[in-house]
Amino acid sequence: MQLNHYNSKFKAKKFPIVLLTDHVVRPANVGGLFRIADAFGVQKLILGGTMELNRKVWNTSRATEKVVEYEQKGDLRPTLGQLRKEGYVLVGLEITDSSTAIASIALKKEQKIALVIGAERHGINEAVLKALDFCCHVEMYGQNSSMNVVQATSIALYTLTNKLQNVQF
Repeated sequence: MQLNHYNSKFKAKKFPIVLLTDHVVRPANVGGLFRIADAFGVQKLILGGTMELNRKVWNTSRATEKVVEYEQKGDLRPTLGQLRKEGYVLVGLEITDSSTAIASIALKKEQKIALVIGAERHGINEAVLKALDFCCHVEMYGQNSSMNVVQATSIALYTLTNKLQNVQF
């Protein structure tokens, strides 16, 4: 028998992960990020830039905006500074000349992570990139050098939450 969200075997759990978007604006992507944030137990979603939260976003989010803590910020840099003071490591999900494959990242017990994802076309802007501790990327093996922001975020959150659950003490 196929299970649904009322009778699945999954247990609710929150991880010390704050997901920040840098000017992600397409309603389907924003709605999808709410769903992914809920699915992977993200502590908070911070939407950077200007984005109108409308019916298209809520249709895609499938009511997860009611359970995912979120806020909107124009400029992410002050928020990143505050998260750093609170002990978060600031990680960008971006392919750069110095980014590391996300699968190879080592995490500490109860590591707090602020994961920044970039805009659909241009990625994370340069000013925000400079504020981060490091960048990681999802390894890809085809000819394309990028994937949809929600797909990449899904892979990243799956990897990070599994690493946080399986940290050796």
